[in-house]
Amino acid sequence: MSNLAAHDERFMQAALSFGRRSLGLCAPNPAVGALIVQDGMVVGRGVTSPGGRPHAERNAIDEAGALAKGATLYVTLEPCAHQGRGPACAGAVVEAGIARVVSAMEDPDPRTAGQGHAQLRQAGIEVIVGVCEQAARRAHLGHVLRVTERRPAVTLKLARTADGYAAGARHDPRLAITGEAANARVQIMRSMHEVIMIGIGTALGDDPLLTVRFPGAVAKPLRVVLDAHLRLPLRSRLGATARDYPTLVIAGPTAPAANAEALERLGVEIARVEADGVGRVDLPSAFRLLAKRGVSRVFSEGGPSIASALIAGGLADEVVLLTALKPLGRPGLPALNGKALETLEDRALYSAPFSAHFGMDELWRYERLI
Repeated sequence: MSNLAAHDERFMQAALSFGRRSLGLCAPNPAVGALIVQDGMVVGRGVTSPGGRPHAERNAIDEAGALAKGATLYVTLEPCAHQGRGPACAGAVVEAGIARVVSAMEDPDPRTAGQGHAQLRQAGIEVIVGVCEQAARRAHLGHVLRVTERRPAVTLKLARTADGYAAGARHDPRLAITGEAANARVQIMRSMHEVIMIGIGTALGDDPLLTVRFPGAVAKPLRVVLDAHLRLPLRSRLGATARDYPTLVIAGPTAPAANAEALERLGVEIARVEADGVGRVDLPSAFRLLAKRGVSRVFSEGGPSIASALIAGGLADEVVLLTALKPLGRPGLPALNGKALETLEDRALYSAPFSAHFGMDELWRYERLI
């Protein structure tokens, strides 16, 4: 690798890291990172702003000011070529006098799709595409999937005992599987997604709040319950806090209208999609609904049924298994069924797991190959 290539890769990695600051905050636009470098020094930094505008390139140019002229822009996604709520970023890059653009990947959005890079080249700017492309594709997977497959990227999180159970027997009390450090990590993961999703079984069994709780947290992800028959109790914590935290219940086509009206009076939004073959909410239909709303990243905290269905359906793009040190020591509810476990261990489908420890718990993270 040449010195210039190594230099480009180092700054692109930094831009990717910087862009992560906007994960979960900038829908419907992707969390892009941008750095402007002059004589080896960063003179401007930008990420996609909350709500999606201004874009990262605009923010970096504003910070760099006159120092942007003759500099190199490192950006994790092709600068946009279309005018939305503001002028296109490709034009702003030209106007700033930037001499060189290093772009991690082409934007799959057909409104840009190579046109941004073409505009830059036409203006006499040197354009390099593909630096850290695989990492960028992973970072922008939600955007890529929403554009190409009409669905968001899904992170599946599941806690399990050392012997593989997510819960005890049917009438056992709720298990507190993971410790404080792992639970704090989950709060961070929640904040990096626009939606926290569960099924009605988890809502009934655990009565969760599904909010982001750590000092200084500003994120308020949309709370989504997959509830085919609208069984969510009016006195649930989700229902009681629906006016303070956005809450959407996705129901089946035949769910009782009276139940919907009662939940709506609490501030819960109701949407209906198709049911699957066994009467549950059809997952692809639910994800199409969310994608249409601009959602690009979903954090699934549902139980074993939803988790196994997501993996089997090729819908779990990242799987995080938090495994406790202690076993349950008796029969319980398996965290994943045999087919899901087999799928995770198929190296043609999922990467070898990354592992880390949080307190006494171990985190195993699998990525679906893309």
